[in-house]
Amino acid sequence: MRKPRKNPTPGDAYGKGIGLLARREHSARELKAKLAVRGHADGEVLDAVDKLKDRSYQSDERFAASLARSRAGQGYGPHRITLELKSHGLATALIRAAIDAADCDWQASAAAQLRRRFGRTAAADAAERARRAQFLLRRGFDPATVRLVTRAEVDDSDPEFD
Repeated sequence: MRKPRKNPTPGDAYGKGIGLLARREHSARELKAKLAVRGHADGEVLDAVDKLKDRSYQSDERFAASLARSRAGQGYGPHRITLELKSHGLATALIRAAIDAADCDWQASAAAQLRRRFGRTAAADAAERARRAQFLLRRGFDPATVRLVTRAEVDDSDPEFD
């Protein structure tokens, strides 16, 4: 992260928050961190973020939906998207709603990622199927989807996928 700026203008946190939100959606946690790094006092940051929320300039729901749609469009699976949203400090119910709102066919998305990475040729052996399955698991697809798409044996006993 950058070093905090010296002596920011008082009341400037709100204006800086508007500027950040004009570029893209931010979670409240992310916005607070960016304003704090720019040297604004904690109280000023909290007031600015509250004011931005009250005026509907900042919304964690909108941020979550935007990020979920974006990552699903980039070919990431629901597990990876969930972890990224959790890293922004969002509630589990909000994350589930955003994943559901993305309205993505995860099986088709996984198959498309497989074709993009490995082409249309079928896996020659079990080792190649396992390699392809690991690729999809790293992209955040759940074991059941990976099993369907790759026809590989996938261990879904990991508690991460519950």
